[in-house]
Amino acid sequence: MAEDLKAIEKGSSLWRDAWLRLRKNRVAVISGIFIIVMFLLCFVAAWFTGDPNEQDLPNKFAPMSAGHPLGTDQMGRDLLSRILFGGQVSLLVGLVATSVAFVIGISYGAISGYVGGRTDSVMMRAVDTLYAIPFLVLVILLQEVLSGSAGEVATWLVKNWNFPDETTHRLANILPLFVAIGALGWLTLARITRSQILSLKNQEFAQAAISLGLSPLRVLFRHLIPNTLGPAIVYVTLTIPSFIMYEATLSFLGLGIKAPDSSWGVLIKDGANYMETQPMLLILPGIFFTLTLFALNFLGDGLRDALDPKSSKD
Repeated sequence: MAEDLKAIEKGSSLWRDAWLRLRKNRVAVISGIFIIVMFLLCFVAAWFTGDPNEQDLPNKFAPMSAGHPLGTDQMGRDLLSRILFGGQVSLLVGLVATSVAFVIGISYGAISGYVGGRTDSVMMRAVDTLYAIPFLVLVILLQEVLSGSAGEVATWLVKNWNFPDETTHRLANILPLFVAIGALGWLTLARITRSQILSLKNQEFAQAAISLGLSPLRVLFRHLIPNTLGPAIVYVTLTIPSFIMYEATLSFLGLGIKAPDSSWGVLIKDGANYMETQPMLLILPGIFFTLTLFALNFLGDGLRDALDPKSSKD
C-alpha cells in the first residue's frame, strides 16, 4: 500500500506501472536473477576455468574432481569449461540475432504501416512469401553465403591489420549463424509493428505532429515507433529462447557452430553419442540449456503481463 501511494505521488507512466507489476511476479523476478547469474557464469567465471579446447586424451571421461568439477569429455577436455564457453555462444545468438531482428522488424513494419497503400501491400506480400519458405532452410542457405565471405574477411583482417588470429576466426565462425537467424527472424515483429503503426498514425498526437509540419521520418521515429516498443519488447523477449533453440537444433544436426567452437547444442550432440556409457555428457549441458530456456520464457511471460495496459492495478 505504501509503495502504491508513493507511485501515485510521483505520477504514473506505462514503464513505472510495468515495473511495479513485474516486481510482484516472483517467478519472473527469480527468472531474471537466474539469467543474470547465467550471464556472469558464462562471460566472467568461464575465463577462470581454463581452455575449453585443451585436450588430455589419457584423462578422457574422468569423473568429477577438484581439477575437473564436472569431469571431462571424450577428448579429455574440461566439461565445465566447455559448458560455460558454449553458453557464451548460445546466449550471444539470442542477443545478437534478436537485436538484428528487432532493428529490421521495427523499421520494416513501421515504414510499411506508415506509408500504406500500394507500398504497404507490396511489403507485406514480401513478408508472406518469406513466411511460405521453411525458416531453417533459409537460415542454412544464408549462413552458407555469409560464412564464405566472413572467412575471407577474417583472413584479410589477420593478414593486413594484424587482428588476433584465433579470436577473429572464431567470430567468423559464429557470427554468420547469428546474423542469418536475426536477418530472417523479423517477420512476425514487422507485422506486429505495422498493426501498431496503422492504429497510432490516426490518433490525435500523430495528426498534431503532422499538422506542425514535421517530416515523415521524424513523426515515425520520434512519435510513433516509441509507442510500439511495449509489444515489441514483449515479443523480442519471447523470441530469444526460440533463436537459442534454432541454433541448438542446427548445431545438433551439424549445420550450426563448427569445431573447435562449441555451444550447448554442440555439447548435447556430442553427449548423445555417449548417452548409454557416459550419460552426464548429455545431461549436464542439457540442464544448463533447459533451465535457461525456462527462465527466458518465464521472464518473457512476466514482461508480457507487466506491459499489458489492460492489466489491473493492485
